[in-house]
Amino acid sequence: MRTNIAYDTKDIWQKDKDHFIHPWTNFATFNDTGSEIMVSGDGAYVFDSEGSKYLDGIGGLWCVNIGYGREEMAEAIVEQVRRLPFYSPFGHLTNPPAAQLADKLADLAPKHINHVFFSNSGSVANDTAVRIVQYYFNQLGQPNKKLIISRVDAYHGMTYLSAALTGIAFDRIGFDTADHIVRYVSCPYPYRRPAGMSVEGYCDHLVKELEDKILELGPDNVACFIAEPIMGAGGVIVPPPGYHKRTLAVCKKYGVLYISDEVVTGFCRLGHFFASEPVFDLSPDIITSAKGISSGYLPLGATLISDAIYDVIKKPQAKGALFTIGYTYSGHPVVCAAANKNIEIMEREDLPGHVRKMGPYFEEQLNTLRDLPLVGDVRGKCFMMCVENVANKETKELLPAESDVGGRIARHCQERGLLVRPLGHLNILSPTLILNKDQIDFFVATLREAIKATQNDLVREKIWKG
Repeated sequence: MRTNIAYDTKDIWQKDKDHFIHPWTNFATFNDTGSEIMVSGDGAYVFDSEGSKYLDGIGGLWCVNIGYGREEMAEAIVEQVRRLPFYSPFGHLTNPPAAQLADKLADLAPKHINHVFFSNSGSVANDTAVRIVQYYFNQLGQPNKKLIISRVDAYHGMTYLSAALTGIAFDRIGFDTADHIVRYVSCPYPYRRPAGMSVEGYCDHLVKELEDKILELGPDNVACFIAEPIMGAGGVIVPPPGYHKRTLAVCKKYGVLYISDEVVTGFCRLGHFFASEPVFDLSPDIITSAKGISSGYLPLGATLISDAIYDVIKKPQAKGALFTIGYTYSGHPVVCAAANKNIEIMEREDLPGHVRKMGPYFEEQLNTLRDLPLVGDVRGKCFMMCVENVANKETKELLPAESDVGGRIARHCQERGLLVRPLGHLNILSPTLILNKDQIDFFVATLREAIKATQNDLVREKIWKG
């Protein structure tokens, strides 16, 4: 970690406020508050421009899986920059890191998935997946199969097409999306399932809903179903047991392809390089990935497709025709070199094994927060967790949106040296995957203090009776 670089905080703050348009910016407050400036990271911690140290409970944004400040990563990146910083991947051109990474991903993926298309983000990986699916059906002489089924509260990205796959209404306010080719089924949200319905009955209901939707639209019109194994930005929603295997069976019944969006769940967050098969007994047709594939050190996305799909799309659609999907930075040699080193570190240090050991401890300790009056639900798996805050545990009623309960908890955490992500009435927890027992204990104890402080604030301000 380099700590000897001094920044003029006021100068950076002003330049940022004047010129940098941030993702998910609240313009109602940004012009007054500006940004907090993070300048360095080491292991599980980040440091701001004033020297404050924080345990990063957000993991950058679900992505810094191996932690910050890895010298090996820097060296691998620099070495590749010196050797070959870039060359076009179009046509019959390649570079060693891209070829090596494609081979490694094929080795890590389910046995029937052996082909990789590289992009530079999860959004573009999902966008690419849909384009490949539609091209695949065109090649099969089924041009009407264009519709995609997604889910309410799913998050699949923010490009024009992937924003339509995203089913979070809040993220669409004021924006247009390609809704003409996307339809939605319910979010598989066991905590808020219909009153009186068992979890098993709820799973039956969701599976039937998907089948009914395919039949309503017509199997000849539906191309694919896209699903995150655990929904991330939609609230860390873990579906009922058996949901993914059963929805896959419905898709196979009607010739609908299954895209497993592992942008968040991949690369050890759930204790495996890919979670679909080992965790959810799911063998999808396509897996999309990003984030942890490079631990956020450089931007990279990947769309992994089955042999069956590849065997169709590899055939020219006409004499001299090309497979005309491509991005300037597909298979970028420096980015792929970073991903290769990242995977090497994960394997050498047995990061999957560490997560399978420490993840359940993190879950267990977080579940102790259920005794707090504000905490309605604690859910997730391993290092992908969420605390849902409610006004009333019995009715699951929410506090008013203006109470900003998730934001209050996040601010109290930050004052105590912990970063967590607020999302309305939720707090999302997605730390680096290298946390040890002491760091988990600090994490949970600090979060408890922050929730208690928030409870006191809400009672004092007469927003909540407690």
